[in-house]
Amino acid sequence: MDTPKPTYGISDLSSILVSKEDIASRVAELGKDLNEFYGNQHVTVICILSGALLFTSDILRHLTFPTQLDCLRAESYGNNTESASKPRITNPLKNTVEGKHVLVIDDILDSGKTLKSISEYLKQANPLSVKTCVMLDKKERRETEIAADFVGFDIPNAFAVGYGLDFAEHYRNLSSIGVLKEEFQVAPKD
Repeated sequence: MDTPKPTYGISDLSSILVSKEDIASRVAELGKDLNEFYGNQHVTVICILSGALLFTSDILRHLTFPTQLDCLRAESYGNNTESASKPRITNPLKNTVEGKHVLVIDDILDSGKTLKSISEYLKQANPLSVKTCVMLDKKERRETEIAADFVGFDIPNAFAVGYGLDFAEHYRNLSSIGVLKEEFQVAPKD
């Protein structure tokens, strides 16, 4: 029997966890929550690349307070479904966050290692505050004490892709978030 080949599309998903419509609705709600929380304060929004790119872009359109955008890249998964190591920050911020309010936006909070490492890294720069916003929270996988300040959706312990989340750099472009079929959770051979 031949091993199935991925299409890198919606047909590679076993189920949909969050629809495109639910994402749009929740992002708008999060935008309102953030506007109420920050009021008219100036905030440096930090997008965690590459997974949070779509989420950050969508949420920025709902923010009414002054923002400055910066990006960090943290790596821990590579081409695996499990975190392989302590996350490492692979590029520095472009601007200083000293004396500023910081909002970190990430795609998913699962083990907590990445978000905790990034928060600790940012706090060393003496910002006024560091808050976190994640699209997905997978509480069953938590390995460290951390909770996001703003959460889009709680999801079960399943390997999710779409809307920025990837497996081996594929599936980020899907407009919904779904569970990747097990037979496609194998890193492609180079």
